[in-house]
Amino acid sequence: MMPRPPPEDFALKETNPHLGGGKVSGDKLTSTYDLVEQMQYLYVRVVKAKDLPGKDVTGSCDPYVEVKLGNYLGKTRFFEKKSNPEWNQVFAFSKDRLQASLLEVTVKDKDFVKDDFIGKVFFDLNEIPKRVPPDSPLAPQWYRLEDRQGNKVKGELMLAVWMGTQADEAFPEAWHSDAAFVSGADGLANIRSKVYLSPKLWYLRVNVIEAQDLQPGDKGRYPEVFVKAILGNQALRTRISQARGINPMWNEDLMFVAAEPFEEPLILSVEDRVAPNKDEVLGKCAIPLQYVDRRLDHKAVNSRWFNLEKHVIIEGEKKKETKFASRIHMRICLEGGYHVLDESTHYSSDLRPTAKQLWKSSIGVLELGILNAHGLMPMKNKEGRGTTDAYCVAKYGQKWVRTRTIIDSFAPKWNEQYTWEVFDPCTVITIGVFDNCHLHGGDKAAGAKDTKIGKVRIRLSTLETDRVYTHSYPLLVLHPNGVKKMGEIHLAVRFSCSSLLNMMHMYSHPLLPKMHYLHPLTVSQLDSLRHQATQIVSMRLGRAEPPLRKEVVEYMLDVGSHMWSMRRSKANFFRIMNVLGGLIAVGKWFDQICNWKNPITTVLIHILFIILVLYPELILPTIFLYLFLIGVWYYRWRPRHPPHMDTRLSHADSAHPDELDEEFDTFPTSRPSDIVRMRYDRLRSIAGRIQTVVGDLATQGERLQSLLSWRDPRATALFVIFCLVAAIVLYVTPFQVVALLAGFYILRHPRFRHKLPSVPLNFFRRLPARTDSML
Repeated sequence: MMPRPPPEDFALKETNPHLGGGKVSGDKLTSTYDLVEQMQYLYVRVVKAKDLPGKDVTGSCDPYVEVKLGNYLGKTRFFEKKSNPEWNQVFAFSKDRLQASLLEVTVKDKDFVKDDFIGKVFFDLNEIPKRVPPDSPLAPQWYRLEDRQGNKVKGELMLAVWMGTQADEAFPEAWHSDAAFVSGADGLANIRSKVYLSPKLWYLRVNVIEAQDLQPGDKGRYPEVFVKAILGNQALRTRISQARGINPMWNEDLMFVAAEPFEEPLILSVEDRVAPNKDEVLGKCAIPLQYVDRRLDHKAVNSRWFNLEKHVIIEGEKKKETKFASRIHMRICLEGGYHVLDESTHYSSDLRPTAKQLWKSSIGVLELGILNAHGLMPMKNKEGRGTTDAYCVAKYGQKWVRTRTIIDSFAPKWNEQYTWEVFDPCTVITIGVFDNCHLHGGDKAAGAKDTKIGKVRIRLSTLETDRVYTHSYPLLVLHPNGVKKMGEIHLAVRFSCSSLLNMMHMYSHPLLPKMHYLHPLTVSQLDSLRHQATQIVSMRLGRAEPPLRKEVVEYMLDVGSHMWSMRRSKANFFRIMNVLGGLIAVGKWFDQICNWKNPITTVLIHILFIILVLYPELILPTIFLYLFLIGVWYYRWRPRHPPHMDTRLSHADSAHPDELDEEFDTFPTSRPSDIVRMRYDRLRSIAGRIQTVVGDLATQGERLQSLLSWRDPRATALFVIFCLVAAIVLYVTPFQVVALLAGFYILRHPRFRHKLPSVPLNFFRRLPARTDSML
C-alpha cells in the first residue's frame, strides 16, 4: 500500500544554485557564506566631516549627508550647530538595481525653507575597490568637498566606498536601497535581520506538606483548607485537606514553569472553603525564586517552614497582623534535570536538561542557507494592488533567527546563512515564512498580525553528513476552504558531524534527560506545562526589540496542534493502514505459497521448512540473514531528499468542506444550542486524545518500517550491521542456550532491572516517523 505520489505542484524539487560564488571543492564549500548565492552591494560608510562652513544667518551649520545613486537616495541624521559632525552610518545599494554609473555624496545644511548645499564628492562606479571577507574593513579616507562646477570648497568628508557581498560586517546595520521608502527608525528596525534567544525555562516544583496553627474566622466548624499557588498567570491549588483542623496536611506536588530572569515571586495563600463559592484567606506568603534551591537529580531538597502573613483591615487600611503567625511547611525547588518542553515532542529541536552542568558536548553543526522564495501569493492590499513583504524565521534549540524583510516582492532573495550547534541528531529545525505588516512604525489597523505564508520542517537524522542539500520546498497552508500552496522556499542545508562515533553512540541514549524516566510527569501535567512554556516564550520574544510576534512564535511552536480534527484523525488512521499493509502483503504472499500459484517458490519454501524443522538452531540466523539481505536490497531505493509537507499524507487535498468547517470552528464551538455545544466540545476533547493515541500507534509502526528503509541512514546502517552480527552469533551458539538465556533475561529479578529505558528501546524511539511530513 504505497502512498500515491503527491501532485507535482506540492512536491519537493531538487535545485542546483550557484552557492558561495562557485568556490566548491568536492562536495564541501570553502568560503564564508558558502551555502547562499552571493549578492553584490555597493557600500558607502559616511564617517565624519570637518571644517564645514556656516551657511545660516547666525554663521552656524546643521549638517547632514545625502548619498545618491540613480533614483535611490539615503540620508544621514543631522546635527544642530556643528561644523565637525560624526555620523558613522553605512548605506548599501543592491548591484542588481543600480541605474547609474556615478555615486554622489552631498553635504547639506538643514534649513526651514530650503536646505543649503555645502559641497559634494563624486565616485565613478568602475573605480570602486572590491572587498571580500575575511579581509579587514576598508579604511575611510578624507575627501575635499567640491562645488557643483567641480571646484574645491571649504570642508572635508571622511568616507569609505567599496563593493562587497552580504557577508560584509556592515550589511546587517546598513540602510538598504531595497527598503528605500520605509520610514522611521521603528520601521527600519522591523525589517532588519535579527537573532533571538528563548528564555531559559525551569520547572518549579512546590511540594506542599502541612500547615500549623491556622486561625479560621469561624471557630465553631472544622475548616476545609486548601493551598492556592500563583506564579505569573499560572494558578494551581491543592485538594482540600482530609485532616480537618487547624493543622492540615496535604503532601501534594504542584508544578509550574518559570523563566529566567525571575521577575515575579511565587505567591501562596492558605484558604478555607467557607461556602460553595466563598473562600476565606487564612494567610499568605511570597517567595522570590532567586533564593529557591536548584536540584540536578532526584535527591530531595530540604523542607522549610514559611510564616503566613495575614492582612486585616483597620480603619479602611490594609495592615499586617503581627500578633501571631501561622506557618506552612513546604519543599520548593527549581528542577534542573528536566527538559522543559515548549515544542511538540514530535518536532523537538532541543532535548537538553535545563541545568548547563548536565549538558553533553555538541556532536556537530547545522548550517542553513535561506536563499529565496518564488511564486508567493499577495498577502495584503496596498494602494489598490496586492503586495507581500516576506521574511523568514528559523528555530532550532534556543536560537531563533529572523531574516530581513524584502519589501514588495513575490520572489524575495534573502541569501542569509545561519549556524547552530547540534547536540542530538534526532531533532527538527523549523523554518517559517511570514508577511510583515508592521513596517511604518505602529500598526495601521489595531490588532494587525503578521500572516503565515507556510513552514518547512527538516529532521537532522534524515540528512547525510557533510552533504549540501539544495531543494525548493512547497509552502503549504490549510485554510477553511482547503489546502493552498502559497509559493516555494529555496533552502540549502548542511549537517556536519564532528565525530561519527559520538553520533552513533547517541542512538543508545534516552531521548529525554534521566529525570523524565526516574520521576515522570503525567500526560495532563505535561500538556498544561507545555501550554505555559509556549505562553512564556511567546510573551518574552514579543517583548524583544523588534518583537518576534506572538502569532509567529505560536505558529513555529505548533500551538493548537493537539486540537481535534476529522482530517488529522483520518490521516492517522490511513498511516496505520499503510503500516499494516506490509503484514497484509505477507499474508497474501503466504496464501499464494499455499495455493501453489508459483510452484518453484513453493518447493523452495518446503525445502527451507524441512531444513528449519531438522535444524531448529538455523531459525533465528535465517530470519536475521533475511532482514540483512532485505536491508541491503532496499538500499537502492533509499530516500534522496529530506522530508517535506505532504498534502496526501495529511489528507489536506481531499478533505470534505464540512470537515474543514469543523477543523476551523472556534473552540468552544459557535453552534447555538448550549446542550449541543457541551456535547460537541466533549466529543472533540475525547476524540483529540484518541487521535493522539492513533498517531502514536502509527508512529511506532513507521519507526519499525524505518529500520530498513534508510530514511535515517545511520540508524539503518547500525541495524543492518547488528543483523549480520546477530546472524553469525546465533549460528555459532546452540539454539537451546539462546532460548534459555533469553527466558532468564526476560524473567530476571527487579533488582537487576534498570529504571532507564534499555538501549534497544532508546534506539527505536530515535527512529524517524512520518510525523515530520504531517501538515
